[in-house]
Amino acid sequence: MTRLSVNINKIATLRNARGGNNPDVTQVAKDCERFGAQGITVHPRPDERHIRYSDVIQLKNCITTEFNIEGYPDERYMKLIQDVRPAQATLVPDGPHVTTSNAGWDTLQNESLLKKIVREIKLQGVRVSIFVNPDPDMVEGAFKVGADRVELYTEPYAHGYHVNKESAVAPYCKAAQAARDLHLGVNAGHDLDLHNLKFLKQSIPWLDEVSIGHALISDALYFGLENTIQLYLRQLK
Repeated sequence: MTRLSVNINKIATLRNARGGNNPDVTQVAKDCERFGAQGITVHPRPDERHIRYSDVIQLKNCITTEFNIEGYPDERYMKLIQDVRPAQATLVPDGPHVTTSNAGWDTLQNESLLKKIVREIKLQGVRVSIFVNPDPDMVEGAFKVGADRVELYTEPYAHGYHVNKESAVAPYCKAAQAARDLHLGVNAGHDLDLHNLKFLKQSIPWLDEVSIGHALISDALYFGLENTIQLYLRQLK
C-alpha cells in the first residue's frame, strides 16, 4: 500500500493571510486523517510564512497517523525533530529564501554533512528520508549516509507527463529500482496531482508514500476536502 501524506502548508498560508486561527491548522490535520489520509506533512520555514514552529508542536499532540516534518537540517530544524520526534524527517537541501523545493540533494558532495545529520536524527528514533533527484547515484549516496528512504523529486515527471508519460517516468523507475536493490524505502513528492499520480504508482508499485499539498488543497476548493482525499486515495489503489 502506498500511503497518502497530506501536506497542510497551504492551509497555514490561508490562515496567515488574515491572522487569527481560521482555518484551524490542527483541526484540518485531524480532519484529513478522519477522511482517510495516512499521514500529515509539514515544512516549516525559518520565516514561518506558512506552517509555524508552534503549529508543529501543537500537531505533535493530535496526529494519530504518520507525522512527516520536512526541512533543511539547520539548528532550529534539528531542535524541532528532537522535541517532536515525528515518524519521519525528510531532509531537503533548499535554503530559507527558496519559495518551494526545486532540487534534490547532491548526496555525494554532501556526504559528510548528511551522514552526521542522519546519525543524529536516527538516535531520536526517527526515520530519515532524503529528498533526491531521480538519479541512481544520488540514491546510492543516500544509502551510504544511512538514510532509511529517499523521496524522489517529481516536478520534472509532472512537467513531462503530458508530453510523453513513459519517457517522463523512466528515470524514476530506474532510481526507484536502485533504491529497492539497496533496501531503501521510496517516497515521492512535488507537483503530483489527480492526473499524473496513478501512472506513477502503476510504474513504481512498491512506492511507500506520496506527499501532496498544493494540488490536493487546490482540488479541495472544488471537490471538498473529504471527497478530494478519497479521489487521491483511489489513484493509489
